[in-house]
Amino acid sequence: MKALVYKGTKQVAVEDVPDAKIQEPVDALIKLTTTNICGSDLHMYEGRTSVEQGKVLGHENMGVVEEVGPGVQFVKVGDRVSVPFNIACGSCRNCTQGWTSFCTRMNPTEGMDGAAYGYANMGPYDGGQAQYLRIPHADFNLLNLPEGHELENDFTMLSDIFPTGWHGVVLSGMQPGDRVAVFGGGPVGLMAAHSAMLMGASQVFVVDKQADRLKLAESIGATGIDFSAGDPVEQILDNTGGVAVDRGVEAVGFQAHDSAGEEHPELALDNLVNVVRTTGGIGVVGVYVPSDPGLSDPSAADRVGWQYGTFFTKGQQMGTGQAPVKRYNRQLRDLIITGRATPSFIVSHEVPLEQAPEAYDKFDQRVDGYTKVLLKPNG
Repeated sequence: MKALVYKGTKQVAVEDVPDAKIQEPVDALIKLTTTNICGSDLHMYEGRTSVEQGKVLGHENMGVVEEVGPGVQFVKVGDRVSVPFNIACGSCRNCTQGWTSFCTRMNPTEGMDGAAYGYANMGPYDGGQAQYLRIPHADFNLLNLPEGHELENDFTMLSDIFPTGWHGVVLSGMQPGDRVAVFGGGPVGLMAAHSAMLMGASQVFVVDKQADRLKLAESIGATGIDFSAGDPVEQILDNTGGVAVDRGVEAVGFQAHDSAGEEHPELALDNLVNVVRTTGGIGVVGVYVPSDPGLSDPSAADRVGWQYGTFFTKGQQMGTGQAPVKRYNRQLRDLIITGRATPSFIVSHEVPLEQAPEAYDKFDQRVDGYTKVLLKPNG
């Protein structure tokens, strides 16, 4: 089968790889209809993780069930399904408490709880930027979708970024009527803004410097803040009459950079501490890592020097970590079906799998208009 393979820093290629197949009785095999390029894929693409060469990438996947193992009871051949990026066993302590993003059984990597498709340190599983994908524990992990082809570009957001954006808002502790500041206007940040609006935020700010991202934020009723035009904290306070926001979402991660392009991993965290009111909350869903091969001292990534003293003094709260997709995806699916949620507003490109290397390059360079790229592996 054809698949997108990691070859090295800023090098990916579509190659023939061994066919995905059923390996365990509880597996299913799906034929991919849509798989997305995620902003977190760029950490691997840029050589900022320990992903091994030859890895098939892709953790935002959906498709149609092609085959099921003899132990699968509920998923049927022909089902249209969304695949959470979390690969979970469904029965460990974390899974039974709803934390499928920290499953203790599916990732053999030492010191890591939580497994995922096609991602560094998240287990031996191939990703879905390919024609077919093996799904472990299919009955537990797959989400059924309505038959047909309608709402494909909305449903494809259910595997990761829509639940992740929602999770960021939940982690912040947002209540209806709160003001929310989202730092990072990429796909996850835009999904966080969309989620906050759906949850009843009175005002949502999205901080970025890319004009296309800010325009999309404003298209859903958020206020775009261009941090290249000045201090984003001051800009937000100017918009609120000097009143701090109630909640914040960090959707940037360890590669945060200033308007000149210089990296400052603490930058978004510091800005949020300063713009969120005392006793307010911050949800962090931007990726941070314990080791970064892109640094002269890779272990330095594990110690981000942010304003913890101010955070403590203000009595703020913070929640962090990867989203447990299953906690939210059924409800978000139904919001899409009823027309309340329309996450496809961020889609900028739909291309065949063969064009994935070019799409990675343009997305990585933040070429204007490359907001969210969907790949169609099987036409």
